[in-house]
Amino acid sequence: MSTRRALRIAALLVVLGVAVLTLKDKLPDPAQIAATIASASPWWLVLAAAAEMTSLRHFALQQRRLLAGFGVRMSVPRAVAVTFTRSAISFSLPAGSAMSAGFAFRQFRTAGASRRTAGAVAVLSSLLSGVALLLMYGAVVLIPRGGATGNADTLVLVIGLLVTASVVFGLDFLLSRRPPGPVAEDLADDDPPPGPRRGLIERGRASVARTVADLRRLPPRSWVLSLVHATVNWGLDFACLAATAAAFDIDVSPVALATVYLTVQLVRQVPISPGGIGVVEVALLAGLVSAGAAHGPAAAAMLVYRLLSCWIIIPLGALAYATLRGRKAPAPEPARPQPTPVA
Repeated sequence: MSTRRALRIAALLVVLGVAVLTLKDKLPDPAQIAATIASASPWWLVLAAAAEMTSLRHFALQQRRLLAGFGVRMSVPRAVAVTFTRSAISFSLPAGSAMSAGFAFRQFRTAGASRRTAGAVAVLSSLLSGVALLLMYGAVVLIPRGGATGNADTLVLVIGLLVTASVVFGLDFLLSRRPPGPVAEDLADDDPPPGPRRGLIERGRASVARTVADLRRLPPRSWVLSLVHATVNWGLDFACLAATAAAFDIDVSPVALATVYLTVQLVRQVPISPGGIGVVEVALLAGLVSAGAAHGPAAAAMLVYRLLSCWIIIPLGALAYATLRGRKAPAPEPARPQPTPVA
């Protein structure tokens, strides 16, 4: 067993041990959790599922828009299939995040992107996603509310985000139908190989410089729309959690719930287990209880949210992968012939 793997297992055991000590005698009986789930409002669960599926669609649209900014085309169905597959990989396999990124890189290459373009899309997607998470949290905290009850605020939030998602999708569709203007060209694989004399600092500086240059080459509408897609993606995933909490009559303010959500997303970045399985559940349950939710509804909301946002994605991703295997990617457009010089 490698040292890194041993450290991950030890860290996971420490987290679970602390969680057990913290939540000891506070967890409800499994029968009580089952009864609570059975009493959930079905309409809220439908809204939660719709929010999560739409969230994944906008993650796919973010990747597609970044590729389009570099002149690489990918259809919406294929982008969605890639998103479901890479999400399932991230949730279910050891080192899932790295394997998911590698799978996406290969799919970008299959769509016609050069190595540098595929790498640039992966890096820029991560950067914009991090910024979008903070923007989403700031919007929930700063946007004033009308003093309605918690569930009414949640309903406005979820419906508003679903409507916003539809508007953003329509805007992206209309922009995709416009005649192509001056867009960034696909980046050629012209980077010098990392020779043995190039130190780690030099390679890091070169990588940062290339990323900045790639960002500058993107048309403004591409990176703005990519950021909007990423923000909608996070917002709808949070809306899924909010709707799930409302389904079990958990009366927690949107700001407190957003703080719990942001904390869980930060905890999820620690690569202890695939997709944060085990760690995210414990962190989310502890956060809901600390925010004032009763133990039974908090446990039920945690289970349903993780079912919609993680566990059910794994079989759906397997189906998406089978679809990708059975469908050939469109061949990249051939390069235009260069005029023959006249002697």
